[in-house]
Amino acid sequence: MKRRTPEQGGHPAWGIAAWAVGLLFAAPVLFMVLTSFHSETDAATNPPSLLAPLTLDGYRSFFAGQPWPPLINSLTASVVSTLLVLVLAVPAAYALSIKPVEKWTDVLFFFLSTKFLPIVAGLLPLYLFANSVGVLDNISFLVLLYTSMNLPIAVWMMRSFLAEVPVEMMEAAQLDGAGLITMLRSVVAPVALPGIAATSLICFIFSWNELLLARTLTSTVASTSPVFLTSFATSQGLFLAQVCAAAVVISLPVLAAGFAAQDKLVQGLSLGAVK
Repeated sequence: MKRRTPEQGGHPAWGIAAWAVGLLFAAPVLFMVLTSFHSETDAATNPPSLLAPLTLDGYRSFFAGQPWPPLINSLTASVVSTLLVLVLAVPAAYALSIKPVEKWTDVLFFFLSTKFLPIVAGLLPLYLFANSVGVLDNISFLVLLYTSMNLPIAVWMMRSFLAEVPVEMMEAAQLDGAGLITMLRSVVAPVALPGIAATSLICFIFSWNELLLARTLTSTVASTSPVFLTSFATSQGLFLAQVCAAAVVISLPVLAAGFAAQDKLVQGLSLGAVK
């Protein structure tokens, strides 16, 4: 029986099936992009009019609605909360992996247990607290909530990434007199950079896409882009072309961040997969 060598490809049917599955997952996104270039009349047809004339009216309507403040708020909340998560998660993961504390598995379970409570269950206490201290519709309070929301998963991810850092490198740095901060910055960070990039991107996406907290705790000053997106569903109806145009524009920062960190993301998510 002839064995297939690693250099030989698989059956062409597997490649065709993979492309079919990929196109199936990409079809809704492609349909959204195409609909964003249709007029409201053509976008509302049933069945969809795929060959309808293309127009930029949806994008003109989106940018005419002053989307910049919500986009800036989303960018501010996502970037600042991600930076705060990294500042807190890296030392915590260092303590749980490289310099393990006593009963570190219990500590990790505690971090995970904080994600068991649905966010909707904490909305009322958060709203009452924000109202009592005067931080409703405040971007700083949203940054604090996003930081606490993403910190547990960041610690879990960074712990597995830092566990791959060779102990010999840190021992050599300690012999050279490097302190903790210097070792984290000069030794651990460069080696764990792919994992840091993967963690940062995931925290950024979670913060950028978050709607429930932003919808409840903000109104005008600190409203984010997902909240702005829901404003296209009005009592007059759903403006489908404008919604699709808004969704495309709001998705671009996440896509750009993912594309820019693509190599580091793949390396980070594959750390520890092969021994």
